[in-house]
Formats: sequence, structure tokens, C-alpha cells
Amino acid sequence: MLSRVNTVAFNGLDILDVDLQVQISSGLPAFTIVGLPDKAVAESKERVRAALQSLGLSLPAKRITINLAPADLLKEGSHFDLPVALGLLAAMSIVPQEELANYIALGELGLDGSLISVNGILPAAIKANRTEKGLICPAANGSEAVWSGLKDIIAPENLLSLINHFKGTQLIPFPAALKASDTKSPLDMSDVKGQESAKKALEIAAAGAHNLLMIGPPGAGKSMLAARLPTILPPLTPAEALETSIIHSVAGELKDSKICFERPFRDPHHSASTPALVGGGRKAQPGEISLAHNGVLFLDELPEFSRSALEALRQPLENGYVSISRVNAHTIYPARFQLIAAMNPCRCGHLGNPALACSRAPKCAEEYQAKISGPLLDRIDIHIEVPAVSPWEMNDVKKGESSEIIRERVIKARKIQAERFRQLGHPELTANAQLKGDMLEEVAALDNDASTLLISFAEKAKLSARAYHRTLRLARTIADLQNMPKVLKMHIAEALALRSRIPGRQV
Repeated sequence: MLSRVNTVAFNGLDILDVDLQVQISSGLPAFTIVGLPDKAVAESKERVRAALQSLGLSLPAKRITINLAPADLLKEGSHFDLPVALGLLAAMSIVPQEELANYIALGELGLDGSLISVNGILPAAIKANRTEKGLICPAANGSEAVWSGLKDIIAPENLLSLINHFKGTQLIPFPAALKASDTKSPLDMSDVKGQESAKKALEIAAAGAHNLLMIGPPGAGKSMLAARLPTILPPLTPAEALETSIIHSVAGELKDSKICFERPFRDPHHSASTPALVGGGRKAQPGEISLAHNGVLFLDELPEFSRSALEALRQPLENGYVSISRVNAHTIYPARFQLIAAMNPCRCGHLGNPALACSRAPKCAEEYQAKISGPLLDRIDIHIEVPAVSPWEMNDVKKGESSEIIRERVIKARKIQAERFRQLGHPELTANAQLKGDMLEEVAALDNDASTLLISFAEKAKLSARAYHRTLRLARTIADLQNMPKVLKMHIAEALALRSRIPGRQV
């Protein structure tokens, strides 16, 4: 007796076909899984045996061999439980083999026969849709699979209902596509006292998806400002939401299998390792920068991160993806994120304040800021100082602009950019921060006055070619916020002002 079931293996975001073959032959009773399974896959035989026994089914007292082809591909994860069980049921003529051939199956089994949710259902459903097959998955993952556009999805609660479905005695309803509720964030920009220049810089950063670094003493409101950035960002487009959700599905970060249209906001602790930040580990899992794809990565206390972790950000910041190479895996993850960083000017945080600064100033500032390399700073578009808030500002009962008002301006600027990209034949671009080469020179063409100002500043401040182009992108965003088709001298001047001097260091 021989049966086959279609399933998949994961290599990062790549979905690889696996042909699960089940043979029940005469011989001494045995249950063997071959095809380079990991520990979780090898243990699936015990979960499958218990699940079948809970249904009153016993495995035949024969030699059972399960092969996961191709045999040289490492098979990892508990999602092979359901394919193994279906292969055995087909070999025992309990479910029809010909119907199983039209489906890709994934799912973990409980000892009572229940189906438990697994990671990676969304990309697997997209794979099934592309290959014109259906999908069998746990009910807890059903809504996630629907977002792939697949029309043939079977999402049972347990193995018994799946058997009854194939026998025609029970109909499993098609799952509903669920979206995370759009609950309004309790955070609002109007909560921030003072810091008007920092709020303006945050708005410009949001409008063009520019990277931003805030430098200021402890308690000035840097973390408070960063936490409110998501409240002024535009929602994800359907394509961006699907792209982001695929990464979260593989990483097991998709909550309740619901698609979210709010941009991700990740704020790892400064003790995070390099693999945790950029991805990696034994299974080459996505890191924080990939989980922040199409959203925000906030690094508080920037110099406290390890030097190797910060330097690993340089390639993703430039290219929008991260390449992870391990002995048993080579994976590429998308990593187009907006970096928002915050730091103190020195270890004590009070550089420039004689009453509070430590006795080692300004030497301590030089040592503290030296932890951040020049090439990394060069990739950050906006550098601003966030001064301490005075008691008079804290006592002011008048509230500033709300996040809703600022967000309307940001969305309007993003729409201007999207229309411009569409007219230029690049609808895949979403923000000015992605402009490069000839397109940047075309959309940010300067008149003589603006060009003279930028060139003279670049020569004086020794700006690199990268910093020069990032200034142009920033000026283009400032012009878009003012709904002006041309980049003028005043936009260049404001963009240059946003690349201000870090106390004690030239940026």
C-alpha cells in the first residue's frame, strides 16, 4: 500500500515542495520516517499514533515507512504531522488518495486529534494558489490562508471532521478573512509638551520614510516622540500588508491569524544580539529589521547596542533586504524599514550643562559617540538635537496638534509621491527615501540658487555622495509637504538644517 501527500518545507520565505510518501508493507512492525527530518518531524509519529488512537483507529501491525522527498532537503517543524496522518489514512483506504492529490497539507496534531496552528500558512497558501492546488490547514490558520486569494481551503478543527469531510458526511465551512481591529492608539502627538522642532522633523521623516536620529539629554522626550511616530504614519496598502504578513507568518508573529494594516513598530532592547536584530540562528529566522519591514525600527540608547549589531544594519539600510548565510541555509529577507534612533550626547547625558555634566566631559562624549561609526550615521537622513523641556513648557496646559491632523498631511504628501512614481513608471516605489539615480535627479531638479547652496555646503561640510543624495531626497519630501512641484532653495536650506551637528561631533 502506497500513498502520497503534497506538503512544503520552508527556507526563509521560499516555499519548497515536499512529496510525502507512505508505504505500508509486510514485515516486522515498525514506524520509520526518512528524508532528513529534524527532531520535531521525527517525533510526529508518536503524535500521529496517539491522534489516530483517539479516533479509534490503530496502525496496522506492519512495516510503515514515510519518505520526505527530496531526501537531501532538511525538513523542520511540526507542520508535517497532518500530512503524515493523511498519508497513513490514504494508505489504509480511509480517505481517498485521488482527492488528496489536489491539496497541500500543513498542520500540527494534538494527542486528541485536534489540529494546532502552525507558522507559515500564508506563504504556503500563496504557493498553493500559484500551483493551482487547494490547502488543508488547521482552523486557527484558516483566516490567514484566505488572504492569499485561494478559493479551495479546508480548515478543520480536528482530524475526525476532516475525515468526515472527505467521506461526504460533514461539510467544513470556508474560513472568513479576519482583519485586526483598527483600535485607536492611546498615544497622541498632542501629549508631547514643547519640542516643536522635533515634531516637525518627525512629520518630515514620516512623509518620506526617512531615517532619523534624535540626540538629547535624559527625559527630553526622545522615546515619547518615537513611540508616537506610528500614529502619524499612513496605513499599509493591501500589497504592503500582505508582504509584511508573510514575514510575520513565517516568524510566528501573526496574531490570531489576522492581517494588520497598521505599520509594524519594533523596539528591541539594546542587549539584542546581531542574529536577533538582523536575523539568523540555527533556522535562519527573520530578525527585528525584517519584522519591521514596511514599518519602523526604533533603537533607543543607540550607542549601547553592540558594534557588530549596528554595523550589520548598513547593508539593509542601503538595499532594503538582508542576506543571511549559514552552514545549512542561505536566505534573503526583505528589510525595508524606517530607522528611528535615540541617544544621549554622552554617557551621563548632560554634555553642555556645567551644572550636571560629569567631570570627564567632553572626553566622555567623544568615547561614547565613537561607538557609532561614520558610515552608519551617513545612512541616517535626519540628525536633530532634542533639548531638555523647560518647566514652563511642562506647565503649559495648551495642547499641540493631534496625530490625526499631522497624519492627514503625511498621507497627502505620500499620495503626491505615489502619483509621481506612477507617472514615472515605478509604481512599486512608495516614498521619497527609495529614490535613486536618474529618477532622484529628475524629481529633485534644482535651480541655480538651490544648487549653489547645496554644493557650497557639501564642500564645506565634506558631505559624502550618499549624504548629498539623502539631502536631495529630504528636500523633495519637504517640498511635497508644502505641495510644491519644484525643490527650491528654502527646501534645501531646511534639509541641510535637519542634518545638524551632533554635540561634540561633526555629522
